[in-house]
Amino acid sequence: MRALTGRNAPAAGEIRELAARETLSLHVLELDVTDEASIDRAVNEVAARYGRIDVLVNNAGYGIVDLTESVTLAQAQRLFDTNFFGVLRMNRAVLPVMRRQGSGLLLHISSGAGRLAFPAMGLYCASKFAMEALAEVYRYELASLGIDSVVIEPGAYPTPIMSKFEVGEDSRRNAGYGDVATMPEIVNARLGSSRDNPQDIADVVLQIVATAAGQRQLRYRVGSSNLGVDRINALTDELGVRVLERFGVTALTNFKQ
Repeated sequence: MRALTGRNAPAAGEIRELAARETLSLHVLELDVTDEASIDRAVNEVAARYGRIDVLVNNAGYGIVDLTESVTLAQAQRLFDTNFFGVLRMNRAVLPVMRRQGSGLLLHISSGAGRLAFPAMGLYCASKFAMEALAEVYRYELASLGIDSVVIEPGAYPTPIMSKFEVGEDSRRNAGYGDVATMPEIVNARLGSSRDNPQDIADVVLQIVATAAGQRQLRYRVGSSNLGVDRINALTDELGVRVLERFGVTALTNFKQ
């Protein structure tokens, strides 16, 4: 995590106390997914200490809830730097280790917003759509090497991220939208009304980690909301097979739906 001796020191302390109390092998390292040097230090330390890296969970991310025009270019770039390029940096850092050992799991925490576009969440959706495409291509390129790439798509869950959504930095742009300008407030309220238990996501992560390599699905939808994400995923799997056949690379991918 970031800022181990700063704002996240209490969280790091809780993890260390839990590890000591329950005799768990938990170690907290400084890591910022937007800082390549920070990533390299952390990954190198893990590889040196344990000689391997079995699982990477790409969970870092945040959202912007506002009309898309109000989001500045700089703000959008920062969002993508964490939600998309952070994933790319982390995967590139661990993949040499996983390829050497001939095994590994890249786990990408996406969202239903990575398959469906929601109003007032344009940049967040775009970042998750991009991550899903990246994760799917990793699946095609890495499966035959013993490395699985998997996506988890949670619905809305009442976690601290809900209170940390940003708004557009150029709010003056909203003035010409009339009643449409109330859309972000309506969407934010609906997201915050979920009563699903975040433990569901942790349980699915554990289930995926415990599943044998090569037997994992590409995508897992988690949550009580039924917006048709499963239907999109089923169709994508079907069409993905056709794409691989069209390019003549099916045998190289070892792809399983």
